Amino acid sequence: MSALPLHFYLDTVSGLPAYRQLMEQIRTYLAAGQLAAGDQLPSIRDLARTLQVNPATVVKAYTELEHEGVLERQQGRGVFVTTFGGQLPQEKLEQELRRAVRAVAVRALQMGADTRLVERLLEEELAALEQGGVPGEGAA
Repeated sequence: MSALPLHFYLDTVSGLPAYRQLMEQIRTYLAAGQLAAGDQLPSIRDLARTLQVNPATVVKAYTELEHEGVLERQQGRGVFVTTFGGQLPQEKLEQELRRAVRAVAVRALQMGADTRLVERLLEEELAALEQGGVPGEGAA
């Protein structure tokens, strides 16, 4: 399995459906090399409980990624990354990361946030996640 624990988070005010957010996060983990071919994802039931969503939301995300050839369900074993779903090239990693950063940048500008505040919050969240914390629980 991946070296670092996977942290999934749903932004209830983003406007993006929960299943799409989940798909993007899985793609991001792939792009970053945190998920690789053969890695097992959390069970539908466990992930739904963690994210506090209907299991159908997780099923939809997993099914879409299965149709894309990224994931495969193995009866009685779980959901796994396929050999085709392995680490994405650096260019794709940067593209996925830039999309996420742009969303944060837009929100920060809309709220009139100072650049230093955004940088500090990003650093705190990264540090909290690296230490096994939960998103949103970085130092205040």
